Amino acid sequence: MRVYGRKTAYVNTAIIIINVLCFLYLELQGSTENAGFMLAHGAMFAPLVVDHGQYYRLVTSVFMHFGVSHLMNNMLVLFVLGDNLERALGHVKYLIFYLLCGVGANLVSMTVNLMMGSLSVGAGASGAIFGVVGGLVYAVGVNRGRLEDLTSRQLGVMILLTLYHGFTSMNIDNAAHIGGLAAGILLGILLYRKPRRYMGYGI
Repeated sequence: MRVYGRKTAYVNTAIIIINVLCFLYLELQGSTENAGFMLAHGAMFAPLVVDHGQYYRLVTSVFMHFGVSHLMNNMLVLFVLGDNLERALGHVKYLIFYLLCGVGANLVSMTVNLMMGSLSVGAGASGAIFGVVGGLVYAVGVNRGRLEDLTSRQLGVMILLTLYHGFTSMNIDNAAHIGGLAAGILLGILLYRKPRRYMGYGI
């Protein structure tokens, strides 16, 4: 019997590196904890997107973080979970999936903020990361509770802890988290295909 090793999840690694490089670049230019500075460099702000057509912010804000702890917390979760989903989807699909989840999370957040009249500057990869979690929820479910070494119980605990942290902390965009999670489940249904198992017969 031939045993195949796991494929390298180089897209997920590249996304993490890009996030770190963007953070370092911004820190060298100013302060990532300053909302005005972040806004000037591509963070999300609904009026600028809706009224001025600055749609690029839906993407650029996904690679920006408010301070080193914000960056490290998000990259740690992405490092732990992202490679599983990349191997399940494939490299190209995973990149498309990640970007669409980030944009989708921002759209949901923007809509909720406009409806509530809450105009805040937003940035961070957490919406896209919740999308990764959503994709894994679907993939794990389809595979009867396990995907590689990831079980439905482990994933469920992580989701509950992350949501609890979001709803009990200040300045956390829960609309983006929920929007990303929903986008991830939907895109998982559209993009993920359970591998077929082939039976070999001796002659």
